[in-house]
Amino acid sequence: MNIKAVLFDMDGTLIDTERYYRIFWPKAMAEFGYHMTDEQVLSMRSLGRPFAPARLRSWFGEELDYYAIRARRTEMMEECLDREGVRLKPGAVEILEELKRRGIIAAVATATPLERTEKYLNATGIRPYFSHIISATQVKEGKPSPDIYLYACEQLGLTPGECLAVEDAPNGILAAYRAGLSVVMVPDQTKPDEELEQYLYACVGRLDDIKELLA
Repeated sequence: MNIKAVLFDMDGTLIDTERYYRIFWPKAMAEFGYHMTDEQVLSMRSLGRPFAPARLRSWFGEELDYYAIRARRTEMMEECLDREGVRLKPGAVEILEELKRRGIIAAVATATPLERTEKYLNATGIRPYFSHIISATQVKEGKPSPDIYLYACEQLGLTPGECLAVEDAPNGILAAYRAGLSVVMVPDQTKPDEELEQYLYACVGRLDDIKELLA
């Protein structure tokens, strides 16, 4: 592959936080009187605005206060992460070191707001590897819209064809694919199904397996 930049999703891809969303979305919803299934939680991974509020309201009613529930979910999750610490996914440092050695740009394209993204990346010690941090809050629509990846390529001064996206969940994979990037999946909470596989350049077991794709 003639790749000049690798754009990483953060939650569930670089850092082991996706499982906490799986815990705290239902807890927050329950405090507001709603029962959220695990299947529903999984479908929310990396889902950005306006899609996330619309999806929850389609399930639970237009009166649902999405932003209040999300704020409560974030509060509980942050308290937990402050106690337990944020952990890297296997192979994260190894692939970032390999990209640095090869002179390939590393950037982050995440659904998470910038302030929390910086907090997590600094906490895990990998912030210095990234030239750019792009959040879906900087674009009109979040994942699975292609906006975040198109904006990231623009910021890097590269075409989508020169960039590789690394994602763990369907909404992020669709966003990168629709933007024209080659997409590598590193599964976290779920494996790719037959439909998702058609959008992938490759699916690998851990982040440092990507080294083989760059050879």
